Amino acid sequence: MNRHPKTSSLQAHRYACGISQDQAAARYNEITDHQTSLGGTTINAWETWARGRGSSGSPPTFSSLLILAAAYGRGPLGVADEGISPIDLVAEAYERLAPEDQISLGKFTGVATSSPVASRSAARLVAEGNLIGTDFELAVPTVEYGNPAIRLFSLPNPQPGQLLNLTWATFGFGLERLIHQIKNLGRRLDADACFGINEAGLVMATFLASAQFSRCPIGYLKCNKSRDDITLDPASIYPRLPNAPTIVLCDFEVKHANVVGLIGREIRSRYPGAEIYFAVFGAMTKACDLEVASFDHLTGAAIMRAADFAAVFIAATMSPPGIEPPLELR
Repeated sequence: MNRHPKTSSLQAHRYACGISQDQAAARYNEITDHQTSLGGTTINAWETWARGRGSSGSPPTFSSLLILAAAYGRGPLGVADEGISPIDLVAEAYERLAPEDQISLGKFTGVATSSPVASRSAARLVAEGNLIGTDFELAVPTVEYGNPAIRLFSLPNPQPGQLLNLTWATFGFGLERLIHQIKNLGRRLDADACFGINEAGLVMATFLASAQFSRCPIGYLKCNKSRDDITLDPASIYPRLPNAPTIVLCDFEVKHANVVGLIGREIRSRYPGAEIYFAVFGAMTKACDLEVASFDHLTGAAIMRAADFAAVFIAATMSPPGIEPPLELR
């Protein structure tokens, strides 16, 4: 699904097994000890439903998803015993299931379906403890003639009002999404340095510098906050760079505070003519709906526009009060 985002999760699991719809139906019947006589047309109807938002096809029931998860858990050769969650099979179509099936899936997988955010999200589990919403596209500020459309995901919070603690798997998933957006900017981005804001941003900068920018120099911006004032600590690190460098600035989250504005001014004062790209893991939304239709529906939209970044990359959207990085990095 990472390689082919338009492929539904239900279909992707069958493809991963390398079997046809008729073969998938045969496995289904084997799981039930041939008490069912499912055919390939039924598998096709389920996959057709999962691919679109129209009335074509028909949704699988909760019980059918349980059996399919067991069938696809047998792997390509039919002898594996891989644990597949039934909710993973309907990742992008969860919210279109019957309410009874949504509740059943939530109880089966431990998802808190009573949460307004979780129940409205087409949710799937990519890491234990984190609920990941459906991918969606968003037009963001970008370079001239660049590709403004990025593909990001939402981070529904099953416990509204509390910080959402991310696992390493979700953190890595977000970094992969940022790399994908950078590669699809519309032109090659060669960074002279990656700067990280505080420790969580530094980790992001380290991964991006190594994975995407040929181990370019890494900078560190340590922010000290006292009441409503933000200052940069003398422990911050500024590598020696060429004139008018290209810099990728990494931050873990964007809320209301104008941290990136302060940082942008500091970088431009130290590196005149710098072209700054901004990569952030989580951006907070103004409303409860995390699948925003416009960049301006993000709480930090005005801040990011005012910072005059060459382009913006966002891995995920989040709700208040925000997200917490692994190991409580700051």
